[in-house]
Amino acid sequence: MAAHCRPVLRNLFDDSPTPHIAHPPRTHRRDFYLATDGSYRADGAGGLGVVIETRDGERVARLSVPDAVPDNNVAEYRALHLGLDVLAARAPRNARVGVLIDHDDLAANVNRATLATRGPDGRPPHPFRVPTESATHWRGIRARVAGFGELRAARIDSGDNPAHPLANTPDQYAHVNREPDRCVLPRDERWRAPDDDRYPPPSRADRDRSNNFVGGGSASD
Repeated sequence: MAAHCRPVLRNLFDDSPTPHIAHPPRTHRRDFYLATDGSYRADGAGGLGVVIETRDGERVARLSVPDAVPDNNVAEYRALHLGLDVLAARAPRNARVGVLIDHDDLAANVNRATLATRGPDGRPPHPFRVPTESATHWRGIRARVAGFGELRAARIDSGDNPAHPLANTPDQYAHVNREPDRCVLPRDERWRAPDDDRYPPPSRADRDRSNNFVGGGSASD
């Protein structure tokens, strides 16, 4: 009997704040979950970590890539850019994606970009704050955000991020790069279950409505 995969990334996403975007149950459920992390070291021994799962916990891809970057911000943006590129090659264009990041400003910027795609003028509700050195990767990230059916980012702690060890010790995790490529859809014959507003995600079922809004923005889905 095949072992049942625990949806680790989905559970983390359910329990984490999504800056500037509310967490109503109708829009909370994702089809794919992506965790990324980037590490910087002065000696150049940094790295990028990527973990992708379906909502059922099926692993789609893992990457642990050595990478020399000028600072930690560039590492974080580069890791997310890489992860989104990998996911885009494996997921349908209409996929709803949940991103998990342990970088506050990057998570906020991603959600601002999501909100900007819905506005008539393409502007975010709050200005982007992107480090100059990360501008190129940010343009690639924005293009990927606009290319999926829906995407939002959750802010998680570094110690909870499954991509963290992959980014920080790529010499120990080189074997994950040899895992076979997968293009996995969630185990649902309908591919996407119809939205149902009656029941919030389990992790949020006992929270007040006032806790649905996280971050400094007032925008909601």
